[in-house]
Amino acid sequence: MRLTDFKVLTFDCYGTLIDWESGMVEALKPLTSKVSRPLTHNQILEAHARHESSQQLQTPTKLYRDLLAIAYKRLAEEWGVSASHEECAAYGRSVGDWPAFEDTAGALQYLKKHYKLVILSNVDNESFSYSNKRLQVDFDAIYTAEDIGSYKPSLKNFEYMIDKLGSLGVTKGDILHTAESMFHDHKPANSMGLTSCWIYRRHKDEGFGATMHPGDMPKYDFQFTSMAELARAHQEEIRA
Repeated sequence: MRLTDFKVLTFDCYGTLIDWESGMVEALKPLTSKVSRPLTHNQILEAHARHESSQQLQTPTKLYRDLLAIAYKRLAEEWGVSASHEECAAYGRSVGDWPAFEDTAGALQYLKKHYKLVILSNVDNESFSYSNKRLQVDFDAIYTAEDIGSYKPSLKNFEYMIDKLGSLGVTKGDILHTAESMFHDHKPANSMGLTSCWIYRRHKDEGFGATMHPGDMPKYDFQFTSMAELARAHQEEIRA
């Protein structure tokens, strides 16, 4: 199996293209600064993952920016500190401030010359519009949780994507689903019979950070530690 066998790269955005963990930790500072006990980077992210995932299950049609505001409130309660409604709402709006990984834009611009590029993300459309400016590429299709009415890892999101791409003449075999999260992306991609590429951004860290533990580890077909490494591998295949 080769990278050049595929016509479409479908991407998770947050954690894969956008450095959501750094963005989250920075935007949570007004809250974490009030906590009397020290919290490690991973403790913050793992607590966030629990509350975010729980809320996505309970309110699958809620906009992501509004869902984040609730996660902020739940974190304040867990850590025993106060948080105003305005602070919660401000955190929900912070998505647009989350930075892209340094290698993302250049890699996407290169890959755009060889593939259709598609987003499948647990986000609302307005929040993604701000992130999209940081990605510096025109995607061929963008499918969000707001469009679909559910959050990954629900198979509904993948079924929606496959159906809509089918209307563009794309078959399942044309797709390489490219993502960091084992929980949100690789596990459901396995269930849908999609080939997948793991962008292992957390290779120097422990645990699963801002995503839930997937249980049994899903399989994946390619693995790289960055988007730049994926782009270089594609270049090497072409040269070979």
